[in-house]
Amino acid sequence: MDKRLNYAGVWLLLLSGLWASLPDWAWAKGEDVVWRRVQSIRILGTTVNQRNELVGAVGEVAVGLERRQDRQGIMVTFRNAPGQFSPYAQGAVLTAIDRVARQAHLDTDSWSVSFAVIDPGVVVYGDSLSAMAGIAVAALAKGDEIPRDAVMTGTVTEDGHIGSVGQVPLKVKAAGEKHLRRVLVPDETDVSDADWQTPFLMQVSPVRSVSDAYEALTGRSLEDSSPSR
Repeated sequence: MDKRLNYAGVWLLLLSGLWASLPDWAWAKGEDVVWRRVQSIRILGTTVNQRNELVGAVGEVAVGLERRQDRQGIMVTFRNAPGQFSPYAQGAVLTAIDRVARQAHLDTDSWSVSFAVIDPGVVVYGDSLSAMAGIAVAALAKGDEIPRDAVMTGTVTEDGHIGSVGQVPLKVKAAGEKHLRRVLVPDETDVSDADWQTPFLMQVSPVRSVSDAYEALTGRSLEDSSPSR
């Protein structure tokens, strides 16, 4: 199986080897860190199977967030193991974090963010994971949770909309095979994509804006100014 995937998501069972100090939904107070949090997200993409056919893929990524006491600016780390992010994917994620944070009116100057691809040997390419990654970071900062059976594909535009991505039908099919219950897709479809059938027991929801996507994934408002819990 080709290891070059265009997707982005995490098994919390494996996080102990990456962030031993960051158990799921745990908070810790220290001298330099106000609190820490980690979340497991799924990501959607495409890969090539053994018959050299393009197929959908579901991956997992660990997302960690620390809030520091200083205000030296956001620091984002992409771990090199078990899997990796390509430079292009890293840039897309950085852009999405900034754009989602601005839509949510969040101050990122004290954030330290970490990403790790859990699938061994996989390299994540493309930008279709970026909206999911940016929203996941905002959810960590706000104390909200994204269910493990929910996922989205799309980018974040400068004005806060969810940008279109390709191969949505393949991604939806892959999500159905993994028994995911909720898939968010851009309201604006890629012209190269054909229609698709929604898998049984799955809800596919087109979303137009970051605010719509955040509420659909977490059940809470992106603009909610309540303090992190």
